[in-house]
Amino acid sequence: MNNREERFRLSTSDIAIQIDLIAKVRGISTAEDYFSGLPNTSKDKRVYGAVLNAYVRARLRGKAESLMDDMRHKGYVQHPLPFNVMMTLYMSLKKYDKVDSMVSEMTEKSIPLDIYSYNIWLSSCGSQKSAEKMEQVFERMKTDININPNWTTFSTMATMYIKLGLFEKAEDCLKKVEGRIIGRDRIPYHYLISLYGNLGKKEDVYRIWNTYKSNFPKIPNLGFHAVISSLVRLGDIKGAERIYEEWLSVKFAYDPRIANLLIGYYVKEGFLDKADEFFQRMIVEGKPNSSTWEILAEGYIGEKRISDALACFNEAVMAEGSKHWRPKPVNVSALLGLCEEEGDFKSKEALVGLLREKGCAEDEAYMYSVRRCNENHKRVMENGTLDYDQNDHEDNEVLFDQLQGSL
Repeated sequence: MNNREERFRLSTSDIAIQIDLIAKVRGISTAEDYFSGLPNTSKDKRVYGAVLNAYVRARLRGKAESLMDDMRHKGYVQHPLPFNVMMTLYMSLKKYDKVDSMVSEMTEKSIPLDIYSYNIWLSSCGSQKSAEKMEQVFERMKTDININPNWTTFSTMATMYIKLGLFEKAEDCLKKVEGRIIGRDRIPYHYLISLYGNLGKKEDVYRIWNTYKSNFPKIPNLGFHAVISSLVRLGDIKGAERIYEEWLSVKFAYDPRIANLLIGYYVKEGFLDKADEFFQRMIVEGKPNSSTWEILAEGYIGEKRISDALACFNEAVMAEGSKHWRPKPVNVSALLGLCEEEGDFKSKEALVGLLREKGCAEDEAYMYSVRRCNENHKRVMENGTLDYDQNDHEDNEVLFDQLQGSL
């Protein structure tokens, strides 16, 4: 160990961690350059896996599939992990047939499915609106002697049953989640609170919340976010406000996402004066984020206050942590339509300038969404129907986060 280079040589595990950090902090291209500069002796399955995970996190399907092929040729896909990573990619892209293909390949190559493989497969079947397929996967799971269904298994099934309107089956799954909470794991409580809220079970939301507080002396912001969000959805605004005040007295740090739940409710219900009043509290108690300003903008758009809405968008651009924020296409569409309706072309041009500044105007997919929102708005005005499920994307994002977090 006298040689300095030998003493400080990085292991492939160290390199894999570096690639992961580089991709998160400096971007994919920098991580690719680092990977390309490595000697072949430093590129094992862990290093390739780190690059694959970076591609999947960025949803770069082409690059991920190409790298997966390279890993096949090198014999680096003899275990479930790379398949699980690819399946999370296909879930996020709603390419459910590709999830089935990954499972088939694992079966053909005698690569055993692990608990994460099964959980992703379950969610894929549910996302295809097939309770029957999901239940078939679960039956296969039960016969696998190496697998013990965990709380994530049943929370995933509950999520799918709720989307399919099978509420009794969903509730049965949630009872199984409750029976599988072990140790000091807080996350199951967050899912239980959220999913009972989705089922309209206010008593169960409070029951799980009180159990959670009795088992843990300190509740993180995520826990408060889960319960306030559920109570807002259930229309129990008094309960949500009471727990918000409780959070203010015990919080570790101010999280504007929690306050946004209440201000969003006030705006949605048309209580804009109350939203403004609450916003002034937010400025004193913490710091609004970009989404806070956009929620206020939604209220001003509803009252046809173009200049106020545009001012909120500008504040959103300048808010702390706004680097990755983009206005929702539906709000952009509504404000652009309002500008045209009122003949306010100066404000319209200012909004277009803001979109250019955020890189939205050059994003074809984003602008397509804006146009689609405009078309759907016209259709609603004409016949009162909407041709797509606005909650579908959000539900899939929550599920993807859960599965990606498991990996």
